[in-house]
Parts: sequence; structure tokens; C-alpha cells
Amino acid sequence: MRHTLSRAVAALAATLVVSLLLPTAPASAHGQLATSTPLTGTVVREPLTQLALYFTEKPATNAHFTIVGPNGSRVDSGWSSGEPKRLDKPVTEYFKVNGVFEPRLYHTGFPALVTVAHWPAKGRYTASYLSVASDGEAVRGSVTFDYQGRSTAAPAGWTAPTAGPDPALLAQAEGEGSAAPAATDSPVAPTGAPPAASEERSGGGFPAWLVPALIVVVVAAIVLVAARRRPAARAATPPSRRPAGPAGRGGTPARRPGKRSGGPVRRGRR
Repeated sequence: MRHTLSRAVAALAATLVVSLLLPTAPASAHGQLATSTPLTGTVVREPLTQLALYFTEKPATNAHFTIVGPNGSRVDSGWSSGEPKRLDKPVTEYFKVNGVFEPRLYHTGFPALVTVAHWPAKGRYTASYLSVASDGEAVRGSVTFDYQGRSTAAPAGWTAPTAGPDPALLAQAEGEGSAAPAATDSPVAPTGAPPAASEERSGGGFPAWLVPALIVVVVAAIVLVAARRRPAARAATPPSRRPAGPAGRGGTPARRPGKRSGGPVRRGRR
């Protein structure tokens, strides 16, 4: 019985782990970063004039891009849109239709070309971006790479930018804007697709995995308590005793008359 309970507890624990590891409902935001040049985690050995970030939708016109060098100063000098290109690896994003997430493949990347003013030193550089997708969700992230090329001088009269994102962009990214922006001209964006529910990414409510996880925990606790009480109940029950034979004083068995311990019985003389 104890082995059966142990197996049941192990099965419940495995179920809990699987439920926690399984992905929850897929993210519904669109316009995410698909690829970049250079890729994050790579090494750049030549002084590039610009970085290319490719998104599944055209970035917002007031999107914000920065490039920070190893000394903490910015080296970016504005950005512009470029010609879309076909992605080597399609990107999957999800649309919520009638309460069900449906995957859509995006084969086209829309670039944001961020100009690099100069490369002051070798080390780690980080390109950060902030935009708003067609569904009104924030698109933010960064690409980090290592530069091991030669140093280049800044253009004459150039100063490191210090301006932050547009206040209207920040308001939309933080969910304070009025309405979601209109859909971009992405050739793969579905027509008439319903906007994703904002509450699913706003942090409100309970995660989808929380209820089954709590059920598994409660059932596992009940099984554990039952498994501990059974041995205790067995220990409290007095062991059964067999009826003992006739005993003498002091609890020793009664001896038959005429017998002595340790030797044969002797008969008396007639």
C-alpha cells in the first residue's frame, strides 16, 4: 500500500512539473523583431555604417532606436526605413479569433536602418528599440554584439544624442494611449483579424496554468497526509497475542510433578 501511495505522489508531482513547464497561451503581439544585422551575440570586425533591424511589421514612424557603446555613450545618428526583404526563416505570430489563438507565418521583414556615427572603441554594443505594433502592443527589445574592429572618429560637429522616446510613443507603449494605431501595410497581415485582447498581456487576472497547478498541489497534499496517517494507525493498534499455556508463579510455565529440569525422570523404589 505504501508503494502504491508513493507512486501516486510521484505521478502527481510529475503532472505538476509538466503543467508548469508547458507553455501558456501564446503571445498575441505583432511586429516583433525577426532578425538583425548583426545578430545578437555575434562579433563584428568591420566598422559598419548602419545596423539593420528587421520586424514582422513596419515600425511606427515615431519608433525610437539607440546604440550604446562600451563606455555608455550613444553612437546612433537617426534611423530610416528600408526595402523589405524575404526572411530566411519565417516568424510565427498569433491572432486571437473567436477566443482561439491561430498561428500566422510572416515571411517578410521590414527593416529599420539605424545609422552608426562612429565606433569609439572595441567592446560590447547594444542596439535598443521601442515601437508600437498594429495591435497596440509595445515592441521593445535589444540586440547586443561584440565589436572588435578598428576605432573610427566621430563626424565633424556631431554630438552624442540624448533625446528619449516620443511622449506619445511612451504613452502607447505603456497602455495609456487612446486607441491602437492602424494596421501597417504588411503584405502578410490578415485583413479583418480581430485585435488581441489587451488584458492578456496587461498582467491582470490569474495565469492560465495556476488553477490546474493548485488542484494538483491540493490532491498531492491529501495523498501525503493519508500516507502518513496509515503507518501511525498501524503503530497504535496493539499486536494480537496468542493464548498462553498454564503458567506458574512469576510467569514461568508450570512443571509436571515427577519431572526435573535438566535430567531424566527417576522412579522411586518399591
